[in-house]
Amino acid sequence: MERQVIHTDHAPKAIGPYSQAIRVGEFIFCAGQTPLDPATMQLVEGDIETQTRRVLQNLSVVVEAAGSSMDRVVKTTVFLLDMNDFTRMNAVYAEFFPANPPARSTVQVARLPRDARVEIELIALVQ
Repeated sequence: MERQVIHTDHAPKAIGPYSQAIRVGEFIFCAGQTPLDPATMQLVEGDIETQTRRVLQNLSVVVEAAGSSMDRVVKTTVFLLDMNDFTRMNAVYAEFFPANPPARSTVQVARLPRDARVEIELIALVQ
């Protein structure tokens, strides 16, 4: 199967040697997104809700650039700086996956790039 690099200017540019997403066959593998504003490449200031919303908006545009949508997501991994933010992150997350949410893992980490409070990666099916 051919490996296709996915890139969109509507999501933050990679801040390292990685792609925003890779499409292989019927699967899209999205790199972890942090709450960077794609226009300024600066971390969005604010609480966990604000940062989670920005992360999921970033992922949405990457998934769309790959030819799919958030309702085709099959797996996510959420990295939280503080597990005490879980309930508030979860409320925003539910807005993006209102029905038949994907499988998910959530872990607390010691630190995230640019000192973000949340990072999320996902796997989706092509439309």
